[in-house]
Amino acid sequence: MKKLGIKLGVLALAMATVSCVTIRQGNVGVKRTIGKIDTKIIEPGARLYNPFATKIIIVPIRTENIEVSLVLPSKEGLNVKADISILYHVDKTKATTIIGEIGMDYESTVIMPVFRASAADVTARYMAKDMHTGNRFEIESAIKEQMMKIIGARGFEIESVLMKSISLPDGLYRAIEEKLQAEQDAQRMEFILQKERQEASRRTIEAEGIRDANKLISEGLTPQILQYKTIEAYRELSKSPNAKLIIGSGQQPILMEP
Repeated sequence: MKKLGIKLGVLALAMATVSCVTIRQGNVGVKRTIGKIDTKIIEPGARLYNPFATKIIIVPIRTENIEVSLVLPSKEGLNVKADISILYHVDKTKATTIIGEIGMDYESTVIMPVFRASAADVTARYMAKDMHTGNRFEIESAIKEQMMKIIGARGFEIESVLMKSISLPDGLYRAIEEKLQAEQDAQRMEFILQKERQEASRRTIEAEGIRDANKLISEGLTPQILQYKTIEAYRELSKSPNAKLIIGSGQQPILMEP
C-alpha cells in the first residue's frame, strides 16, 4: 500500500511537471528554455514540454493581413488619405531568429515602421492624381520592393501592398474630373474628325474612279464604235413587236411609238 502511494505521488509529480501543446497547421513553434531560444523550430503537431522551465511560442507562418489608414505626402506637397492592406508572412526557417531578436510584437516593432517610411518615400515621388489613376499598381510595387530591401533578409516576405481607397483633396477631385471630361470630349471630337476625313477620302476615291471611268469611255468612243453601237440599237429595236417609227440619219436615231 505504501509503495502504491509512492508510485502515485511520483506519477502526479511527473504530470505536474509536463504539459502538452498542439501546434496547428499554418504555425510553427519556437521553444524557449530558461530564457534561451532553441534554434530548431517545432513543426505542427502535439508536443510535450516542462511548463516550469520551457515555453512554446506559437509563430504564424501563414499569410497575414494588416489594415492601415494613414496620410501620405505627394510630390506637389498635398496630403492624401489612403486605406492600405499589407499582405505578408514569416519565413518559417527564420522564426527562431525573429523571436530571439525581435519578439512576437514584430508587426508594430518592424513591419509597420518600415511600411510607413517606405510608403511616404515612394508617394513623395508621385503627383496626387497618380495615386488615383493608372499609376497605383506602380506605386504599390515600389512600396513592396522598398520594404523587402529593408526587412526581407530578416525573415519577412511582403506579398502585396494594396491601396484599397484613396481620398484626394476636394479641389483636386474636381480638377481631375474636369480634365477627364476634357480628354473624353477631345477623344470624341477626334473620332468625329477621323470619321469625316475617312468620308472625304472615300468621296475623293469615288470621284477619281468615276473620272477615270469616263476618261476611258470617252477615249474608246471612236466613230467606228459609235456606228457599230447605232447598228446594234437598230437591231434591238427591230426585234420589238410594237409598231414604231424610226427617223434618223443612221447616227442618232429617234424612236417614235404610236
